[in-house]
Amino acid sequence: MQTNDHHCLSLEFPELKAEIHRLKIEDAHFRRLHDEYTDLSKQIENMEAEVTPSTTAAEENLKKHRVHLKDSLYQMLTNA
Repeated sequence: MQTNDHHCLSLEFPELKAEIHRLKIEDAHFRRLHDEYTDLSKQIENMEAEVTPSTTAAEENLKKHRVHLKDSLYQMLTNA
């Protein structure tokens, strides 16, 4: 069992916390991606904690998707 690392976007990018909040309110696309990122993080944390049964491949696929979402969100944050 691995340790749980929380991947809350405001913890990942503390210097952009105000911008994250602003975009969640003002930008529906950002909000949708942020919600998806948050949901994926919770799913992955549950898999890592063995709360939710999963294969290693399924967990890795979710992690890859989360990285792509994180990259997209970061671009939106830094281009806003």
